[in-house]
Amino acid sequence: MLKRLRHRSPGDIAFAVFLALSCGLILFVTLYPVYFVMIASVSDPTLVATGRVSFWPRGWSWFGYEQIFADSRIWTGYRNTLLYTVAGTALNLLVTLPAAYALSRREFAPRKVLMLFFAFTMFFSGGLIPTYLLYRDLNLLDNWAVFVLPSAVNVFNLIIARAFFENSLPEEIFEAATIDGANYFQFFAKIAIPLSMAIISVIGLYYLVQHWNDFFTGLVFVRTYDRQPLQIVLRDILISNQAFAGGAGGAGGTGGSYAQQYADQIKYGVIVVSTLPIIVLYPFLQRYFEKGVMIGSVKG
Repeated sequence: MLKRLRHRSPGDIAFAVFLALSCGLILFVTLYPVYFVMIASVSDPTLVATGRVSFWPRGWSWFGYEQIFADSRIWTGYRNTLLYTVAGTALNLLVTLPAAYALSRREFAPRKVLMLFFAFTMFFSGGLIPTYLLYRDLNLLDNWAVFVLPSAVNVFNLIIARAFFENSLPEEIFEAATIDGANYFQFFAKIAIPLSMAIISVIGLYYLVQHWNDFFTGLVFVRTYDRQPLQIVLRDILISNQAFAGGAGGAGGTGGSYAQQYADQIKYGVIVVSTLPIIVLYPFLQRYFEKGVMIGSVKG
């Protein structure tokens, strides 16, 4: 470290220090709200409300998590969300990757016309009412398939995957495979897919987060409570506790203040419960994610 600094000019060292401090500041501003929510969810709500919890948990209290996990609806929501996320992400990859590969092949004549149709859907949609009527005619209302089928392809992810196949798979590999007797399907399954783990991880994570955070579909298109995803269940738990806090506050005295503080702790716990699985999964995909994003963004 000292040897490398000796070969640098004072201007380079000052710039490196400025860059490190700027990155550290941005990292702190980005991560601190998430960290505060996590420590606030396990701290005494009175200490949190009075501003005495800043960097470390104080007055350990698991009240929020006890209330959240005591509600049987939370397990139903977790089950449904896991089902929708796994099935939806698997379908997304099964549809997006072959479509992106076909659109990346220059000998596929209608690929430009098809890309125009795909791109059109990025900017224009039918609107909520026509979409609702279409789902009703397709018997997708109050059906678990509404979480999976309508979002089978995301055009943004399709473009990223197509750019990856175009720029990262040399034509010489395809020619060599063709000489050895491989057809398009064999080349895609046995060569293109094993060489594309980076982009598969990227768009897989995109789709996974999209399904995990899907709130609107359950709110508008599903009525049966046993089929609602985790996000809707957590919203209902949050609303019921906020209503309790409001009712206690209306009765006067300090009861409302304490109820509001405990409702806030449940709110912090709800945020952690809804985001923790994705946060835990991300480090395992990070190395593929960084590589795939850079490669897929070279050319659209």
